[in-house]
Amino acid sequence: MPNMQVKSVNLTNSLVTSMFRHTLFVSSLLWIGGVACVFLVVLLISQRIFHFNVLPGGEEPRARTYLRWGFGAIWLIDGILQFQISMPLGLANNVVQPMTVNTPSWLHSLMVHGINIWNAHPVSLAAGVAWFQVGIGLVILVSNGRTGRWVALLSALWAGMIWLVANGAGGIFAHGATILFGWPGASLFYVIAGCWLFVKPETFHKSFSPFVLRFMAALLLVAVVFQSLPSAGFWRGGNANALTAMSSSMTSVAQPHALAWIVRQVGTISGSMGGGFNIILLLWLLVCAAGLWRSVTTGWNWPARTLVVGCVFLWVVAQDTAFFGGLSTDFNSLIPIALLAWCASPGLQSPALRRRLLPREMANSAGAVVATFATAMIATGALAMSWSSFAGAETTLYLAQNGPASSVDVAAPAFSLTDQYDQPYALGEHRGRVTLLTFLDPVCYSDCPLLANQLALVRSQLASNAKLDIVAVAANPNHESLADVRHFIAIHALRHVKDFYFVTGKLAQTSAVWSAYGVDVSATPSDVMSVHSDVMFIVSSKGTLRWIIPDDPLSQFSLQSSSVSELKDLLATQGVH
Repeated sequence: MPNMQVKSVNLTNSLVTSMFRHTLFVSSLLWIGGVACVFLVVLLISQRIFHFNVLPGGEEPRARTYLRWGFGAIWLIDGILQFQISMPLGLANNVVQPMTVNTPSWLHSLMVHGINIWNAHPVSLAAGVAWFQVGIGLVILVSNGRTGRWVALLSALWAGMIWLVANGAGGIFAHGATILFGWPGASLFYVIAGCWLFVKPETFHKSFSPFVLRFMAALLLVAVVFQSLPSAGFWRGGNANALTAMSSSMTSVAQPHALAWIVRQVGTISGSMGGGFNIILLLWLLVCAAGLWRSVTTGWNWPARTLVVGCVFLWVVAQDTAFFGGLSTDFNSLIPIALLAWCASPGLQSPALRRRLLPREMANSAGAVVATFATAMIATGALAMSWSSFAGAETTLYLAQNGPASSVDVAAPAFSLTDQYDQPYALGEHRGRVTLLTFLDPVCYSDCPLLANQLALVRSQLASNAKLDIVAVAANPNHESLADVRHFIAIHALRHVKDFYFVTGKLAQTSAVWSAYGVDVSATPSDVMSVHSDVMFIVSSKGTLRWIIPDDPLSQFSLQSSSVSELKDLLATQGVH
């Protein structure tokens, strides 16, 4: 085959982009509108819309209000980030896949399973996740009562799943983990915030600040240990410095010039100072950790403020705000850390509870309407994600890699060759049966095994009595013997594929078939494999060529389900199910 490297698809493929936008802004919005109307009718009939769920008396601890507003806004922005057109094709393979490195086997398997699910349903899952998170953010923002509390718990559960499956447990198993580059994962702080927004207000008012301050202190001490390890790379000078290298990498992505300049300058300073810059970071972490721990008893506010200022600064210069590149999914870790620390500062715990004698959401029911539509977003997103777990794979990855198949209506070129059983096989000799035809190199070890895997999967997912012949023509001028064909069948588990025929013949015979179907095959005597077109054909039961299917396969067996869905859909047009 022509390419032995791992192939990737264009993340902004026009076909996939169009499908994603239609799903986001047409299909999903119709569902959201319909579900919201049902909810509103129920609320109007029951008159609960006029008594939107706020806390009894409208009272809410001031720190809880700011925590709710802050993480509600974060969830909303995270959801909006999921609208980026690169998400369907890029999230699993470009964001999650690199996080699997150095993870334990159990976590690695879990993450790969999640990646495979996403790759099978990239458009529906991307749209579902986007609206799900937007809905979570809106509900948390407008509801400080029962609905908001339960959605906060839902947000914690969802964030926990993201932290484990999508973030690889926040990178805690990664080599050179550092708080500057995302450890221990932003989603972990979403979990903490969601759990505290779920507990009763009186419990929150009593226990939130001590717990978070002590937790943050302990976390920063662990961060000091990781930051001081030589493997983290912050003791090195010049371009070998971890922050210098990361700054160079981050600023290569399109972003405002002023921001890129700032990030590069700090990276350069870090490299020029070598371990000196790291000493400053370690002192900051140690001072904040000690101060936060003591704040529980002393009521100090400066440790939380010092941590907030440092986090915001490093969020800009060490994490480049985490928004650029087309695949950003959140603020990264430093902003959630800063928000939690600020809300837990003793100065926010002493003021009287926020009391709304006439809450805006109760005065005009605006909060109830917003929460209703937001709940519809959550329900629609959850339904889309749940349905994807059971539905057949989308054709999205196939279309991104190959483009659409071509519909034709011409007589299929006839041929007669010899199959793996040393018996003659003629195209269409089995009357009333459709033929799925392709060309395989018997000694290929790159693309042809992937194409063979597709053939096996297609046949396994059809009825046992499906009227289908699967035919592969040998496509290597130097390796077309029956021994070559039989070896390929044996090592790629094709022996038990029903009605499969791998046919070959003399070079003059096979080359005539290649030419008749427009398949380019070339190989020099010294080549191990041939170079040939990756393509499949569907021939109707009447001997008519109906579909020409370009099929340059993606590089892993786990990505074949999209192509299999495309082949099954096209076979269905010929009555094969």
